[in-house]
Amino acid sequence: MRYTVFGATGGTGRQLVRQALAAGHQVTAVVRDPDRLPVREHERLEVVVAGVTDQEALRPAVAGRDAVLSALGAPTNKAVGIASAGTRAILGALDAEGVRRLVVVSAAPVGPPPDGEGPLYRLVLLPLVRRAFRDVYADLAVMENEIRAGGTDWTVVRPPRLTDGPPTSTYQTRFGGAVTGSHTVSRADVAQAMLALVEDPAAVRQVVGVAA
Repeated sequence: MRYTVFGATGGTGRQLVRQALAAGHQVTAVVRDPDRLPVREHERLEVVVAGVTDQEALRPAVAGRDAVLSALGAPTNKAVGIASAGTRAILGALDAEGVRRLVVVSAAPVGPPPDGEGPLYRLVLLPLVRRAFRDVYADLAVMENEIRAGGTDWTVVRPPRLTDGPPTSTYQTRFGGAVTGSHTVSRADVAQAMLALVEDPAAVRQVVGVAA
């Protein structure tokens, strides 16, 4: 498979690049600063330096690919806007090049809490998190709406709080929303789940929760 990865220098993006290469795929990593990409020399890796909001510059990076994976996102409220603006440009490039499969990372607090969550999470913890990162989640909500309105075969992955650590292969997934009762997941497991969902027909045009 030929994949293009956006947000390749972030925590989840780096895992996507590493794991896709380890699985034998060809990977195009789109970055602004190639020095931030730990893996830069690999026979199946192409590094493209481009601004993620420049639709025309992104077209060569997605042309002929089997799927595009995006881990774009703002780590703080100060950097908000990149997810929606970048995804808007990516969608335009995909449409222009006829590429349909798209898997993106969003966040569990963008959607409603799943059935079965306790009152402490629903009434205390979730409102606190949403208040602290309200601009980040608002931007991700805009991103999700634009993806739904587009013509791609999309999958939106919603993890809870991200942690570091190796892939465990024991993560949980839930189609339609967040996983009940689990509020953390490693970036490595999110990447592993995204790569698995790329080839899952049941995941097309679905929101999928991923958690430990």
